[in-house]
Amino acid sequence: METQQKKHAALADIFNKDEARVDWHDQTLWFVRSKRDRLTHDIPEWEELRNTASQIKNHVLSRLQDYLLAFEKNAQANGVQVHWAADAREHNQIVCELLKKHGIDRMVKSKSMLTEECYLNDYLADNGIEVIDSDLGERIVQLAKEMPSHIVLPCIHKKKEEIGDIFHEHLGTAAGVSDPQILTETARQHLRDVFVTRKAALTGVNFAIAETGEMVVCTNEGNADMGAHLADIHIASMGIEKLIPKRAHLGVFLRLLTRSATGQPITTYSSHFRKPRKGQEMHVILVDNGRSRQLGRPDFKNSLKCIRCGACMNTCPVYRRSGGHSYHHAISGPIGSILAPNLDMEKFADLPFASTLCGSCSNVCPVKIDIHNQLYKWRQELVKAGYTDKKKTMAMKLMATTLASPTKFRLAGKMGRFTLKYAPFTVNNSLNPWYKGREMPVPPKQSFSEWYKERNR
Repeated sequence: METQQKKHAALADIFNKDEARVDWHDQTLWFVRSKRDRLTHDIPEWEELRNTASQIKNHVLSRLQDYLLAFEKNAQANGVQVHWAADAREHNQIVCELLKKHGIDRMVKSKSMLTEECYLNDYLADNGIEVIDSDLGERIVQLAKEMPSHIVLPCIHKKKEEIGDIFHEHLGTAAGVSDPQILTETARQHLRDVFVTRKAALTGVNFAIAETGEMVVCTNEGNADMGAHLADIHIASMGIEKLIPKRAHLGVFLRLLTRSATGQPITTYSSHFRKPRKGQEMHVILVDNGRSRQLGRPDFKNSLKCIRCGACMNTCPVYRRSGGHSYHHAISGPIGSILAPNLDMEKFADLPFASTLCGSCSNVCPVKIDIHNQLYKWRQELVKAGYTDKKKTMAMKLMATTLASPTKFRLAGKMGRFTLKYAPFTVNNSLNPWYKGREMPVPPKQSFSEWYKERNR
C-alpha cells in the first residue's frame, strides 16, 4: 500500500480539495493538543520529567551497543529468541520464515509503526500469509486499503460515516449505520474470532528494558495482550532505539507518553512481556533499518530519542491542514520529515520543507528533540546534495544575491511595485503557488526606506 510517488505539496492539494474535512481534521487534532496542555500544566515537575527522559535517551544513544548486547543476553536468559535485522527486507524475511517454519498462514498483529515502515503486511501477503491488524484504527485503514495517517490515531482522517460504510462493505453492518458504539461492538466481535483462531501474534515494542530483557507494549484496547497471550508464537518487532537502561526509568516515560499522545493521564494497558509461557515461543527482532546511519549523523541523532507519541503532529499547522498521507511515508508529520530522508534522501527530499519552522513541535516533544532545527538542517543537506527543486534553488541564489546588495535590493523593490501596480496578472495567476491560497497585497506607494528617509527629512 505504498503511496505513489507524488510529493507532499501535490498530495496536500488533494487533501485540501475538501475544505470541510480539512477544518474538521485541524480542529480535532488541536483538541487533542489542548488536552495534552491541560494535563501537563497540572504536573509541576513536567519539565523535569522531560529533561530526565531526554538525558536517559542521550545516555542510551551514547552506549547503544552495550545496552543492545545487555538486552540480548537478559532476553535470552528469559527464554526469548533474539534475532537481528539490518533492514526492512531482513526483518520481513525473519517474520515470514518463523511463520512458515510452523506452518502458519494467518497472523494477528497489534499496532507497530516499525512494521508499517517495513511494509510487512504487503510482504507477507505476497508470500501467502494473511495478516489482520487488531488495533481498531489500524483495522479500519487496513480494510480501506490505506496506510495509517497518524502514528497514534491511524484513522484520524476518517469520519464515522465513512467508517460505517467500510464496516458495511467488509463486516456486514447495516447500510448507513455510523453509531460509534455499534461500530465498536462490530469490530470487537469480528476481532474476537481472530484472536481465538490465530496461532501467531506480532506486537510492536514501546520500551525495551536492558536490565531485565523485557519488553513493554502500551495500548488503550488491550489487543496486544489478547493476541500475544492466546498465540503459540509471539513475535515482537523492535527498533534498536527503543531501549531504556533500567525498569526504574520506565515510570518517567509512561508519565510522558500518553499525556503527550492523547491527553490521557496514563495508558489503559502497559503490558510487560518477559518470558514465554509454557509451550509458547517468544521472539524479538531487533531492527536497524537506517537507525545506525542516523546515529552517526551528529545533527540528526537526537531524532532517535522519539517515543512515537505523535504530539508533534497534533500541534503542527502543516500536518493538521495537509493530512498524514501527504507525507508519503509510514511516519508522517514533523518527526517523520526528519526520519524519512535518512532512509532515502532523494525520495523524501520534499518532506523537510513541509514545515513553517515555527518550533511548536520542539516545544511539545516529551523528550526534547530539537525537531524544527533538524528540519532546517535537513534542508541545508538536501540543497548541498542537489536533491531540491532546481528552479527554487536558482531563485534562492538570486534572492541571496539581491539581498546582499543595497542597490540591487532597491531596484528589485521598485520593479516589484511597478509590476504589481501595472501588470498584476504576471504574478496573480495559477502558476504562483502563493496566489492560490491567498489574496495578494495592494502594492505600496513607496518602500520602507523611502518612507523612513521622507519622515526624517
